[in-house]
Amino acid sequence: MKVVLISCGLPAMVLACGPGTPSPDPVQPGIEVLAADSSAVLAGLRVGLITNHTGMTRDGRPSAALLLEAGIEVVALLAPEHGLRGSAGPGETIPDTDDLASGLPVYSLYGERLAPDSAVLEDLDALVFDVQDIGARYYTYVSTMARAMEAAAVAGLLFVVADRPNPIGGKLVQGNVLDPAFASFVGLFPVAMRHGMTAGELALMLNEEFSIGARLRVIPASGWRRSEWATETGLPWIPTSPNMPTIESASHYPGTCLFEGTNLSVGRGTGRPFQQLGAPWLDAEAVLVRLSEAELPGVHLASVDFTPHGAGDRKYEGVPVRGIRLRVTDRSLYDPTRTAVALLVEIRKVAGTDWEWRPAAFDRLAGTDRLRIAVDSEDDVDDIVNGWAEERDRFQKTRSRYLLYP
Repeated sequence: MKVVLISCGLPAMVLACGPGTPSPDPVQPGIEVLAADSSAVLAGLRVGLITNHTGMTRDGRPSAALLLEAGIEVVALLAPEHGLRGSAGPGETIPDTDDLASGLPVYSLYGERLAPDSAVLEDLDALVFDVQDIGARYYTYVSTMARAMEAAAVAGLLFVVADRPNPIGGKLVQGNVLDPAFASFVGLFPVAMRHGMTAGELALMLNEEFSIGARLRVIPASGWRRSEWATETGLPWIPTSPNMPTIESASHYPGTCLFEGTNLSVGRGTGRPFQQLGAPWLDAEAVLVRLSEAELPGVHLASVDFTPHGAGDRKYEGVPVRGIRLRVTDRSLYDPTRTAVALLVEIRKVAGTDWEWRPAAFDRLAGTDRLRIAVDSEDDVDDIVNGWAEERDRFQKTRSRYLLYP
């Protein structure tokens, strides 16, 4: 593919935009486009690569190896939550280390520092971000990208995003928009729960709308269309974190992740994290009866029993749990955020005194305290969800200015 510098409806900061017609070839991640066609962007620069185990080529080569083979001077690696290999548990502090494969130093961006500091940046001219996002607001990889962009802006470094497809598609936008008063590292900016954007598109939007001021270049993935999910791209699925093993888990995550802020298990420590919810005291059948007339298209709910082992969230370790399993039946109709609200409302009613909030955690995820208050008040699901529409519409109008793919 010939490299051109074009606007794609944006300022001239996007390199090698993919064609507007379907390609018979498999989707090519941005890191491969960068190495093959856009390496001049990094010519003569000392590069720090923000990456992890998802930073791979289609044939399984690490991004660092690919860039080094292309003659790009990668001098350091920087790792987000879960570490370079993606094996550390949720919230686990990641130390600085060395990468045995490349011999490069690995600086942690999830520990004492959440962004590259001056000691890390002083030997660099550019940062490259190549990490697979999951498509939900509450996932720290995009927060790592944003904080690194801010640091690059202050230091005057070039910041390059080697883009990858949104694994749960780029068409649907669902859920509420974060209230800035509840910003945290699991949600820094007013973005919808399911945003339908790639990391590169988010980088363009955050840089412009929130005046980050980075010298930003985005290298789009070639051949991806917004309607495609990860299973349709031809790219290998790499679990993005220890509890995101499959696309099925990712499909439910924009909704079921909210239950992390309650005393229900989300299936961590089982083979189906975020696909099932439960607690030893839960009367799952009563909840399902209450939901039998609910309008929840595209998903099937059923009772299930599971026992968490090595979950890491200290919820019912080794204890049999009664729960509800979710299965996607129609991707185009399923709204995991609405389904999660319906489950929250009905489980809260059935649980009685067994129910517990983890208020600070829940409000960080929800991006507001209004959802928790509404559930406690037994507000109608339609009233809760419809109340999100106006802010989400505003978000979608802003979002539309930064979309790179057809």
